[in-house]
Formats: sequence, C-alpha cells, structure tokens
Amino acid sequence: MPNAPSTKATRHLRASDLRAAALLATEATHGVAAMVEGVHQSVWRTLGAPDGNTPAHTGGLTGLIYQSIHGVTALIGRGLTGALTQLEPLLQGMEDQGDESPERAAVIAALNGVMGDRLLASKNPLTTPMTLRYQELEVQTTKGLEAYFPLNQQIPNASQKLLLVLHGLCMNDLQWTTLRLGASVNHASTLARTLGYTPVYLRYNSGLHVSQNGHALAAQLENLAQRWPTPLTEITVLAHSMGGLLIRSAFFYATQQGLQWPRLVKSIVFLGTPHHGAPLERAGNWIDELLGSTPYSRPFAKLGQLRSAGVTDLRYGHVLDVDWQGHDRFRRRPDSRQPVPLPDGVACFAVAGTAAPKRSPLADRLLGDGLVPLPSALGQHDDPARCLVFAPSNQRILYRTHHLQLLSSPDVTRQLLQWLS
Repeated sequence: MPNAPSTKATRHLRASDLRAAALLATEATHGVAAMVEGVHQSVWRTLGAPDGNTPAHTGGLTGLIYQSIHGVTALIGRGLTGALTQLEPLLQGMEDQGDESPERAAVIAALNGVMGDRLLASKNPLTTPMTLRYQELEVQTTKGLEAYFPLNQQIPNASQKLLLVLHGLCMNDLQWTTLRLGASVNHASTLARTLGYTPVYLRYNSGLHVSQNGHALAAQLENLAQRWPTPLTEITVLAHSMGGLLIRSAFFYATQQGLQWPRLVKSIVFLGTPHHGAPLERAGNWIDELLGSTPYSRPFAKLGQLRSAGVTDLRYGHVLDVDWQGHDRFRRRPDSRQPVPLPDGVACFAVAGTAAPKRSPLADRLLGDGLVPLPSALGQHDDPARCLVFAPSNQRILYRTHHLQLLSSPDVTRQLLQWLS
C-alpha cells in the first residue's frame, strides 16, 4: 500500500490548482503591498509630506519603491502562471480521474462564495461555472452538443415533472445530501421518490451578483425545458438561502424576455431565504464605514472589501441589476431595491428557522436561524410595497433550527410532502 497516501491526496487536487494558487498569491501580494502603502502614506500626510498620484499612494522615491514591488510581483506572477500552464498537460496524468471529492467541492464552493467575482475577473481556474447536474454529473444542454450528448441518455427515464434544486451561498449541489443519525438525508431525493419528480441540481458561483446568476439561470432553464426528453408539464423549485433570491431573479428576467419555462413553474419552496437581507452583511457594511472613518484605519478597509458581490447582495436581498449597478457596493446607503413580488400564478411556500425555543418578537429579530431573521425568511417588511405575500397555510416556522439544519430536518421533509402532494 505504498501509493495509498498519494492516491488519496490526488482525489482533492487538479493539475490547474497550482496555477490557481499562483494567481491567488499574486493577487494577495498586490493587496498587502497596497495596504502597507496606504498606511505609509497616511503617516506621511500627517507630517506634511507630499501625496502621490492619489491619496492612497506615496510619492517620490518611496512611491517608486512600491511601484517596483507591484511591477516585480506582476512580472513573477505572469511568468509563473505561464510556466504552470505549460506543465498542466504533464500533471494531468497524475490526477485521480474519478469523481470530484466532496471535500474539494466544498472548499471550492466556499472560496467562490467569498471571492467568486474576483476569481472570475482574474480567470482563476477555481472559478465555478454555472452547470445543471443530474446524479452528480453535469448535464449538457448547449444546442451544438445535443447530437453528441442526447438529453434522453443523460437523464434516462425522465418524468414529466422537473424538480429544480438550488443551493445557497458558499455551498454546492452535493451538500443537499446530509447525514442525520447515521443516515443520508436529501429532501429532493425523497420528493423524487415519493412524488415522481426528476431532480436536477444547479451548481453556480455564489460570489457573483444574484442578478448575474439570474440571467444565466434563465437561459439555461430555457435550454433544458426545450430539450427535456419527455413533454414537460411541471417545474417545481426547491431553493435554500441565496438560491431563493436566485430563482426570483431568474423568473423575473425570463418573464421579461418572454421565455417559455416560467409558464411551467407550479411551485417554489423557499428554505431560509433572506428575501430582505441578512444582518451579518449589514454588520460587515458598518465595519467598512468604521474602518474608513480615519486616515490610519482606511487602508485596512480593503480587508473587509474582499467579500464578494454575492455577499454584499445579501445586505438587503438584491435580485435585479438596477439594485447594484452604478453604486459603490461597500458604501453604506438605504435600501433602494426595486420591489419584486412573488411570481403570479405560482404556489410559493416559505420555511423559516429560528434558534429560539419558542416564538417571541425579540427572538425573531435577534436570532432567526443564526443567519436569516424570521421576517426576512417569511418575506415580511415594514414597507407594504416590499412585502412578499405568502398565504398563512404556505408558511412554516421551525424552532430550535439553525440555517443549515433546514437541509436535514425531518420536519422540513414532511412539510414539503404535505405542500407538494
């Protein structure tokens, strides 16, 4: 068994990972150098020294030194990236060609959630593309590939009822399957087995703006619905957390564009969706403001601004382009979202969790499920124009239940079966 350790390690590695790490290291070096220069300039300014080209940059010989650091870093980064790109074909022979390990998928999903927009901008190979998946395999729906990958072969025995399953921030499709008391739990699998759905999971870069993913999902669902192996009569959506914002965005843009799939949507179930935002991101925005309030702390605000566009969308629950375009997403401003009501003619259901043992107004506001307060998960808002109207019978509150426990709760499974039967 001498090769066992290395074989186990390669399950979590890909040939492109070295290049991805080099890109991250280069970006981190640029960021640290910029932060140090910002602190340096703040000190110089208090002593009356001249500024550089911008208030955050030093001038003279000091500025030249920092420019040299950035220049050398960029040069080394490009050279290293180029060399590793040439090596990738050789390293691919060392990879484990089996399925991607759940551990690797979880790490990459978390990384994309935190800084997925930066990964995409730097063309980092760790960027997660949006894909539809069936039984953990990517479904090819592109028109040009249809002859090579017929959908009836990719999804054999497809029923007329599609269950679209959407994960939340920093997660992936594999994490819908959880362990409870030693047994695997997956709400979608139970619904498929009991009610005859064919489940298709979405994997996406949750660090992008919700509306960017909304446009992409609207297009991919149209391709999927048009090429479904059997006449499609119903689409039901099961969405956790950010996934609920995503389907609202996709439905809005698909309706605007006159796409066909929204007409097939019968039900949408939201599990712990922050329809009106999450307090943790608002706290992060306050930290941005505090760090930016003095010249000495202002350079450190860059640390807080590493969080992705997807994360900052959760401040108020942005689902449209107009909610963020033309604005500095790190600057504090009031909620100016364009209201987007629940889709007409679609049965919408909301499951909300709270860590509190019993309902009380204070617990609702302060606790929620640890990430999303109850009013946000239930679509409630002080402004009537922003309220999402769920029928009382279409709401369920679970006590002593945290955000991620919604994925494994037997109470959720029973409620889903009752609603969708």
